[in-house]
Amino acid sequence: MAILINRETRVLIQGITGKEGMFHSKLMLGYGTQIVAGVTPGKYGENVIGVPVYDTVKEALENHAIDASGIFVPARFTKEAALEAIDAGIKILVILTEGIPIHDVMKIKAFANEKGTRIIGPNTPGVVTVGQCKIGLLDTHHVVPGNVGVISRSGTLTTEITASMVKEGVGQSTIVGIGGDQVVGSTIKDILVLFQQDQETKGVVIVGEIGGTMEEEAAEYVRQKMTKPVVAWIAGRNAPEGKRLGHAGAIVEGEMGTAESKMKALSQAKIGIAQVPWEVGKLMREALG
Repeated sequence: MAILINRETRVLIQGITGKEGMFHSKLMLGYGTQIVAGVTPGKYGENVIGVPVYDTVKEALENHAIDASGIFVPARFTKEAALEAIDAGIKILVILTEGIPIHDVMKIKAFANEKGTRIIGPNTPGVVTVGQCKIGLLDTHHVVPGNVGVISRSGTLTTEITASMVKEGVGQSTIVGIGGDQVVGSTIKDILVLFQQDQETKGVVIVGEIGGTMEEEAAEYVRQKMTKPVVAWIAGRNAPEGKRLGHAGAIVEGEMGTAESKMKALSQAKIGIAQVPWEVGKLMREALG
């Protein structure tokens, strides 16, 4: 069953005529994703890699049933694109764009909460239900279908860690890149709840990093509610205070968001903590028995 998306999910791509949107849409189609329509204002009537293009989300919905949207729109236009999709009733938005002003993200998140829309991102590598559907740019060369969910703050580390899982014979159900910004639509805990509810997911891997308190909040949920084994890796353990590592959300200020505080919380929740990324697969295989 997996979570969020599957082979039946009908996908809209906002920004499909742009360089990134077109390139990744082609890869998504090749993976089996059902991209039914694209939206780029002023491009109505065009056809991109076999996908019809509309000026607005409303026009696309008048012609197609749509379950989810992938947003490849430039940062200055992302708020309007996201609000348009939410207002039109699309229930899953995967916002790939990075560099969106934090106040724009907060407005998107507030409107999504009001309308019951799930936001993944922004600044996310995307979501993959392995062997079924992909929205975004996650690497699918090092994944195999299985029963372990993955929640990650880092696209690059996700590739390394899923490869380690495959090497140990551990496949994946759904892989969710939650995004690397300070404010994201769905937190690690939010996605943990979905995996806990999914009967086909038997364990979960968390790929965390310094900055913020998402890992600590996730650890508390695992301690209180989770019945499935969880394994984690925390990036940035040796980062000096105040140093930002790639992502806007990966910055430590004072004692908040340190690797030490995260690993302490995870350990108290009896979550297996890998010492190196390539140890994750082995720990999960052992946890599954």
